[in-house]
Amino acid sequence: MLRFISLSSGSSGNCYFFTDDKVSFLVDAGVGPRTCGKKLAEYGLSLKQVDFILVTHDHIDHIKALGIIASKYSKPVYATSELLRALLNNVCTRNRLNSSLHSIEVGASATLCGVEVRPFAVCHDATQTVGYKLVLSGQTIVILTDCGQITAEVLENVSKADILLLESNYDSEMLQNGLYPKILQDRISGGSGHLSNNQAAEILMKTYPNRTGQMKHIYLCHISANNNTPELALDSARQALIDCGANLDNIILTALPRSRASELYSL
Repeated sequence: MLRFISLSSGSSGNCYFFTDDKVSFLVDAGVGPRTCGKKLAEYGLSLKQVDFILVTHDHIDHIKALGIIASKYSKPVYATSELLRALLNNVCTRNRLNSSLHSIEVGASATLCGVEVRPFAVCHDATQTVGYKLVLSGQTIVILTDCGQITAEVLENVSKADILLLESNYDSEMLQNGLYPKILQDRISGGSGHLSNNQAAEILMKTYPNRTGQMKHIYLCHISANNNTPELALDSARQALIDCGANLDNIILTALPRSRASELYSL
């Protein structure tokens, strides 16, 4: 059985754990090993069983514990060659990853411990940012977080998802009327920032009718603490699904907690 837990999803840290009991892996490592280990242990899981770590980009909330976890548990780290070069010089990972770095390239598929992994390009203001399309236990998982705009490549990959982790970072009105300075508002809502609730809804509306995957589980991730609420994100996504004719009885729609771990989900 495929299982998934979000160990944190937001600007304070991002880390996702997947396992089918044959292979286990992390996507990003923005949460410390003690916090991760304590939560995983509640379900009889451990960082020791992780077979590899995938990295989406080099912002600190996604890699601040990467060097510690990779070196402490001797775990291989996979990322694009451009991102790997940045990790070698990042304060969070410098001198900790030299023997564990492995390159996978945008648009190319690789098989890691039986998991089919394909990174795809997304727009975000990091050295390089990717989403992932993963095939494990006969199911396709698509991870799209920290993405500033909707592209054809984003839509193509999301349309194949059985399980989708989709950024729904901010509510446009809350951001515009909030306390953030204009320069930060522009950074978030610009083409290299984050996806709004409306953009996440647009992605669902454009991909659900043309899907090749079943899209059975949708997890809204990286929800802002200051410019959004889980309720607003869920309402927006739910309405988009209704508008494109989806049967909500067949879809589990969930907002992932921002600064704490979720429950363990069976997929």
